[in-house]
Amino acid sequence: MAGIEQPLKAGSSAPSSTAATDADVDTHAHAARSIFISYASQDLVAANKVCAALEAAGWPCWIAPRDVRPGEPYAAAIVEAINACRLLILILTKNAVDSRHVLREIERASSKNRTVLSVRLESCELPPELEYFLSANQWLDASGGTLESVLPPLIESVRGSARTEARPAATAAAGPPASRQLNRPLIALVAVVVAVLGYFAFDKLWLPRHLTAGTTGNAAPATPGSATAGSATPGSATPAFNPPPHSIAVLPFVNMSGDPKQDYFSDGMSEELLNSLASVRELQVAARTSSFSYKGSGTNVADIARQLNVGAVLEGSVRKDGARVRITAQLINAVTGFHLWSQTYDRELKNVLALQTDIANAVTKALQATLLNDVSAAVELGGTHDPRAFDAYLRGKGIEETSKETSLAEIAAYDEAIRLDPAYAKAYIGKANALGHYAGSYEPAATARSVIEQAHSIALKAVQLAPDLAEAHLALASSYDDGLLDFAHGKAEYERAQALAPGDAHVLRAMAAFLARLGHADQAIAIAQHAVTLDPVNALSYDQLGYVLLFGHHNREAIAAFDHALSLDPNIHWAHGMRGLAYLGLGEFEAAQQSCTTPPLSWVGQLCLAIAYDKLGRKAEAQALVAKMQAESGDAMAYQYASIYAQWGDVSSALDWLDTAFRLKDPGFAWLKVDSLLDPLRKEPRFQAIEARLNFPP
Repeated sequence: MAGIEQPLKAGSSAPSSTAATDADVDTHAHAARSIFISYASQDLVAANKVCAALEAAGWPCWIAPRDVRPGEPYAAAIVEAINACRLLILILTKNAVDSRHVLREIERASSKNRTVLSVRLESCELPPELEYFLSANQWLDASGGTLESVLPPLIESVRGSARTEARPAATAAAGPPASRQLNRPLIALVAVVVAVLGYFAFDKLWLPRHLTAGTTGNAAPATPGSATAGSATPGSATPAFNPPPHSIAVLPFVNMSGDPKQDYFSDGMSEELLNSLASVRELQVAARTSSFSYKGSGTNVADIARQLNVGAVLEGSVRKDGARVRITAQLINAVTGFHLWSQTYDRELKNVLALQTDIANAVTKALQATLLNDVSAAVELGGTHDPRAFDAYLRGKGIEETSKETSLAEIAAYDEAIRLDPAYAKAYIGKANALGHYAGSYEPAATARSVIEQAHSIALKAVQLAPDLAEAHLALASSYDDGLLDFAHGKAEYERAQALAPGDAHVLRAMAAFLARLGHADQAIAIAQHAVTLDPVNALSYDQLGYVLLFGHHNREAIAAFDHALSLDPNIHWAHGMRGLAYLGLGEFEAAQQSCTTPPLSWVGQLCLAIAYDKLGRKAEAQALVAKMQAESGDAMAYQYASIYAQWGDVSSALDWLDTAFRLKDPGFAWLKVDSLLDPLRKEPRFQAIEARLNFPP
């Protein structure tokens, strides 16, 4: 490799002119400083070995994904870790040479004058941009031997680098300057469309390089996005901040009532205002889940905007007192830090829609956005002028559905809103969605169909009341798709929802999943990736991306997406089972079994585990699990039983269960067109007859 120093030989170390002892080094250097491990995701095993060896020798390391805190954006975590480290160790392979995220990490480390030490595991020619940063740095060569052979000289090199730093450390503050912490409590951390977040998170988690270019099978596709507005360029000391001119994040307004039970109202008001702003043509608005996910985090607003590339932040407070409400709102220019606008509103609750209109008009005027329609029309769409109905609706939205009882309470709140205002379209949408979830989660198979039909009728009513409201068409699409198995009408409603709200991450996730089930893998993946950039700290964005990658037969990439979803939210337990299905697709049955058994065991985890046990020769355990599933769920999992028996090689039983599932209109049939678990049945006439009757769109 031209331009690179000769490799350090075993037992050698970096030169040292200091008399510092190893104890001094411990005090002044490595005890307070991390070593950043940079690697391509395909080289994770080697990176972990290097990390383990260094930490066993007493040198603390920072490595992703281990040291990314749950809920923390990958981009921010990596930038912060590089800023804090004094030494970056690069696992240098062909994969690393090809990795854009590795280049960015080396760029940032170099711009911060961090020492870079490369461990070359294989012969590879450096591209000019990488050679530029590595030409003056140390490297160890293991390309002719084993990784283990260079671990001792690596540790010695780290020790030598620390000795070199020990002398100035004695007269300066030990360790890097701590990240500035401001004491002013803030309302929430907002996340928005940021290319680097997709780029770091996807590439570090093995999401490949040409995904949107039409790759098939398990070839390596491309990661979404590119460099962030905050990414460093070679030689730059501080990253540029150049967010889109009309981008905004709405943080959840603070509940000033003094009663925590009123959080639903302040959060609901914030969300309604966010939705109103999202309907303005030239405003780029951060998704609700991302902007609310850091509620109470205490993060500085300027740091939020810089990390996540938004040009403005709207924050405020809500005080509800009987029939009156006071809202204080302020709009902050994230680039300059100055207030663009602030205002306090005192209104009666019956004028709440007019209040939202006033705020939305003021914000858009302050940002000089061009409106597609009058803002008041967007705010009023699907809403209510009845304060009691509005309050009931917000109570329904504020209920976290975790059980049959809470699901029923949510439905009851929407019922109350509809009773108070029979023309309240958003309340019908809420009830339709809640009923659909209830039917799939708690209603017995024999009666689930009637609940689904009720949800469908309510969604139709919402569309009639608000034909230009994307949420209404999305609710109707869902009732057609995984409720009535009417995929042609479902497709039309999904397309209408997307046309009305092309920047709504929730709409895009649903559209991507639908297209994936129809077999349109490339289009589905592209849409799911876009949803991730719009809603980057929402675990469901990565979960849905994993879903469409799985059905597009990109199993390795699907595993990476599910891993990232679980790092953001360990409670989405079905992702363990979905990841297990991806391992099954790769023939990695031990890994599938381990993923599927992660508690709590979801229905998809049971499905996966029954197949994995059989593949591993544990047939008695597989049969016992299916017997347990049938005892607990009866015919409600008929489609899943068909999949299990198909994978067991029992074609006759699989077809019998598929007939039962069809009789019950099992929602699992939404998967049938691309479900690889049913591949052993596809040439069977009984299977083909069922597929024909489902009438999938071409």
